[in-house]
Amino acid sequence: MKKPYVKKYKKIGKITYWIVDGNYIRTNIDEEFTNYGHHYKFNFIPENELWIDKERDKGEERFYLDYMLKFIHALKSGKNYHQAVEIGEKVEKKERAKSRLAKKAHKKLKIGESLAKILYKKQLKTSSEIKVHIVNGELVRDEFFIDFTEGGHDKVYHFIPKGEIWIDDDISKEEINFVLLHEIHERNLMAKGWNYEKAHTDSSRLEFFYRNHPKKINKILAKEFKKAKI
Repeated sequence: MKKPYVKKYKKIGKITYWIVDGNYIRTNIDEEFTNYGHHYKFNFIPENELWIDKERDKGEERFYLDYMLKFIHALKSGKNYHQAVEIGEKVEKKERAKSRLAKKAHKKLKIGESLAKILYKKQLKTSSEIKVHIVNGELVRDEFFIDFTEGGHDKVYHFIPKGEIWIDDDISKEEINFVLLHEIHERNLMAKGWNYEKAHTDSSRLEFFYRNHPKKINKILAKEFKKAKI
């Protein structure tokens, strides 16, 4: 089996679900590929295939599968793309609310433990006042935003504290610096007044370049953090 395929997850009717190597896709095909994808968003994915990125902590595949099944069904029933997205997201949110992890978080909150303490898993050292946390990505998707993937920062997400960048714990160690470069560069541009769309596009370009020139990543990261201000 050639990359990016890892293994066949399951087949439902004419649709085959594949577990794929997201790192390979982001480095060699499209940096924008995140936790899962389909032909209607990424034209490099065959029409009768749905791709799910392999996970370090398994368990979210069922949410992505539920979303994509409802999304595809809605499209074929005559809904437009945005309507199909809303239908898929509604189903995913409902399923996430019933998840064991979400219920566990709610139980902890009831006895006084802050959500931040539950979310944060590790703080990365930086050369600036900007704090970088590895966070429980599944819990962020359960509690705040189901489309949180790879990383984010306070200039985009209202639920991220001021001066912080969050990196999804489902990202492999090999990818952390590339995602971090995207987030700090995007944050720096937005702090200068760029809108999100323009800043994101430029950050994706930069990330893709350094994914293919990894020996230079530490130098550019240091440069970006030197520019950063809370």
